[in-house]
Amino acid sequence: MSQNIQSKTCVTIALRGIVVFPGVTTTFEIARKASVKAMRRALENDSDIFLVTQRDTEVESPSLADVFPVGVLAKLKYTFRLPGGTWQIMAEGVRRAAVETMAEEDGCLVSRVAVDDTVYEADYYAVKSKIAAVYEELEQYLRYFSKPSKEILEEARSIEDPGVFADRVASAFIVKYEDKQRVLQELDPVRRLDVLLEIFDREIDIMELESSIHNRVRTRLSKTQRDIYLREQLRTIENELGMDDDYGADEEYGAKIRARKLPREVEEKLLEENAKLCKMQFGSPEATVIRNYIETCLELQWGKMSKGVADIKKARAILDEDHDGLQKVKERILEFIAVKQLAPELNGQILCLVGPPGVGKTSVARSIARATGRKYVRISLGGIRDEAEIRGHRKTYIGSMPGRIINALKQAGTFNPVILLDEVDKLTQDVHGDPTSALLEVLDADQNKAFRDHFMEIPVDLSECIFIATANTAATIPLPLIDRMEMIDMDSYSDSEKISIAKNHLIPKQLKRHGLKKSNLRFTDAGLTEIIDGYTKESGVRNLEREIASVCRKTARGIVEGNFKSFTFEPGKAEKLLGPRKFLPDTVYAQNEIGVVNGLAWTQLGGEMLRIEVLSMPGSGALELTGSLGDVMKESARAAVSYIRKHAQELGVEEDFHKKYDIHIHVPEGAIPKDGPSAGITIATAIVSELSGRAFKQSYAMTGEITLTGRVLPIGGLKEKSMAALKAGVKKVIVPRENLKDVSEFDEAIKSGLEFIGVTRIDEVLSLALEEKKNGTEPA
Repeated sequence: MSQNIQSKTCVTIALRGIVVFPGVTTTFEIARKASVKAMRRALENDSDIFLVTQRDTEVESPSLADVFPVGVLAKLKYTFRLPGGTWQIMAEGVRRAAVETMAEEDGCLVSRVAVDDTVYEADYYAVKSKIAAVYEELEQYLRYFSKPSKEILEEARSIEDPGVFADRVASAFIVKYEDKQRVLQELDPVRRLDVLLEIFDREIDIMELESSIHNRVRTRLSKTQRDIYLREQLRTIENELGMDDDYGADEEYGAKIRARKLPREVEEKLLEENAKLCKMQFGSPEATVIRNYIETCLELQWGKMSKGVADIKKARAILDEDHDGLQKVKERILEFIAVKQLAPELNGQILCLVGPPGVGKTSVARSIARATGRKYVRISLGGIRDEAEIRGHRKTYIGSMPGRIINALKQAGTFNPVILLDEVDKLTQDVHGDPTSALLEVLDADQNKAFRDHFMEIPVDLSECIFIATANTAATIPLPLIDRMEMIDMDSYSDSEKISIAKNHLIPKQLKRHGLKKSNLRFTDAGLTEIIDGYTKESGVRNLEREIASVCRKTARGIVEGNFKSFTFEPGKAEKLLGPRKFLPDTVYAQNEIGVVNGLAWTQLGGEMLRIEVLSMPGSGALELTGSLGDVMKESARAAVSYIRKHAQELGVEEDFHKKYDIHIHVPEGAIPKDGPSAGITIATAIVSELSGRAFKQSYAMTGEITLTGRVLPIGGLKEKSMAALKAGVKKVIVPRENLKDVSEFDEAIKSGLEFIGVTRIDEVLSLALEEKKNGTEPA
């Protein structure tokens, strides 16, 4: 091998998808301004032009990084301008050249290239043998294409120089420009033959695979056409012989349908569909639809019922084992089981459990299934906006399927399961229909005996199912749907209930999950109380379970690291394991204050202390309301002011206060929106306290709606509000008298820790909650 490398500078054209080889004449078109200018300069100077291929054909203005490293020095043989500004060029490659630099000069690309004139030496017989091998692969490769003329093949076969042979073959027969570039970049002629062999081998493998797939598809199509032809022949023979049409109806699914002992209406419908199927051409879309329909109907366990639990004591034990508290739900299920024993014809029940997240609505449905001895199926309704999700798609469409109700029966394998309709308050509607309207038939005890799914087209009896819906709020459920369900409110858990749930359910579950034994980790009641008060703020127990899991993880690590063998979680250890308290306690003030009154509010997370602060100042009677108050709360404040103006003298307030003073009412935690009428008596008490100079007794808290005439109306969420009052250190809670009946259902800890005082008018509230006016004290 004798090496000879020279450098020279040339105008350059970057080609897209085209590779030019030395000794080969190639025709191509150019349109870019830089390419046209380079062509003209080469013609003017009668000089070589450097042709190099772009890596990416989409690049409009290529740089050195956008082209392959090796191109060809070429001579322009012929140029012709085409319509539209495009030029056709015929160029003959002269020799390979490696690009060193490339830049734009005077509107065209100019490159500095290294021309390699190295002479490679090789064994004559080895080269001859390798050329023969490449030619043999070429013939096999060309079997998958239209064969070129014999002259081209003979010309290629007559070439003895390995480099020239490789260049001619690559230029003439290789399709992909990336493969052509691989051949061009190989400077050693013998190794160039190896590159050709590798490319042909790969392409032959791909062609053989594609040919095999094509043959299999063609064979399958031929078999389908043959089946269609034979079926048509068979049908013609049957008609000629006068054979009964029922002969064909026994094909496919006829025997299965008769063997299932289906309801008469169902069996007739399926046999009718099967008769249609037998007369259809095999593989037709209609046949696929009917086949899918029959199979879906046969998957349902028509008439199969779960045995159910007859022992009411056993049912109570199961419910108590799975859940603490929830007495309303448990009593309702036990009543159903008792009535079912006395009246077996009683239809299934339709209940709706309403409560904040985490109080066990979904899990109690599973317990009801256990207690009644039925299968359990859950249908998630959150975000569903299409009626077809409930009723199914009509079977005339390709890919149609039954709705979620029928799928639930198929999944349960019986016709009397407990079906949980989870998050029924989060159904939406759009142009596809209203799924809540579709549920009206499902949840109507008089109509669901013959529920018709669009896909099934035959009546399905849902009357034996127990439907249990869950919702976080009833406000977003349409009234017709509420009317069909028995609503059961699931209130927030009290602290004692949370401790009981943690000890009986959450802690054993997390110990097992983390590989711990009871002897490894123990929680005291006081330790659990510290987690509940300082690290969770919720109606349910989900976050409590997460904090217990966190303690279990840290205990497991301590045991594995050998720090201790057992651990007791008690007060004082929470911050070390769980970090600083996430929630600080809200306690009553130590001193009675003027214009600051303890109210109570309900939230999705439970009850809250809601302090109302009032200030008065000399002014013109303006009323300022701050603290992100909603419209209803603002109206309560205006109603309170109007009542006080009317009864100013009785309340010990200056009669012209609305002219002399500006009043500012503020509810702290201003970033949190607040609304509702239940702060009415709290606002009125705070205003009277400020204007009369009578301090509010901090041992009291209150909740209730006020009317313009001073009446106190009942409110909701009293249990959660009472728990907040108890935690804050309140001793007495003033509530509307009509709400006193709710107190009997409260936890014993609440009833023993608080005194509930019922009132009917605001003057009763003021006489209880405000101190007597001290002598000499002037109104603010």
